[in-house]
Amino acid sequence: MLPKVVQVIPMQDYSVYVYFEDGKIVCYDMSDMIEKEVFRPLKDIQIFMETCTVMNDTLAWDICRNRDNAMCLDIDPDTLYELPFVNEQIA
Repeated sequence: MLPKVVQVIPMQDYSVYVYFEDGKIVCYDMSDMIEKEVFRPLKDIQIFMETCTVMNDTLAWDICRNRDNAMCLDIDPDTLYELPFVNEQIA
């Protein structure tokens, strides 16, 4: 069974709180990934924050802003699920 992401909350430091269907919460740090060519548009913090969403049952960025699952930038849900559980640090 693949883990299913149900909510994401992007933060100003290029991290994202990721909430899974089973209640697990992880914090994914994108600060290194935004240096890679494919993720470079996310260096603009406004784009990072505004396009962060759930698509394909995982953390994604809807860069084209058209909800096209084939055109989004997404992270493998298994990669996210393997991160350690965190306590939510947002108010």
